[in-house]
Amino acid sequence: MGVHKQSVSFTDTAFDFARELVESGEYPNVSAAVSGELARAKAGRDRDRALFEAEVQRRLALPLDQWEPVGNLDGMTTDARAHLATRAKAGGFSG
Repeated sequence: MGVHKQSVSFTDTAFDFARELVESGEYPNVSAAVSGELARAKAGRDRDRALFEAEVQRRLALPLDQWEPVGNLDGMTTDARAHLATRAKAGGFSG
């Protein structure tokens, strides 16, 4: 069995945050701080996902006559599309 070494790069801001957590005594070292914060973030995402799924199931259980219209569907994504177009022109993300 071989050893698998993994390297991860962080922004200066992320590394400074991890170092501050170590300096405050919350974690014993930077590696533990990164692992701990990743686990904390995953737990938050899992909690948010569970809440969202419960809300979707609650709404799906409503009788059709209790559903409320969402409005005009033609303009529903207009703001999001404009934002993405602006970012694409500015080179703000890669696809």
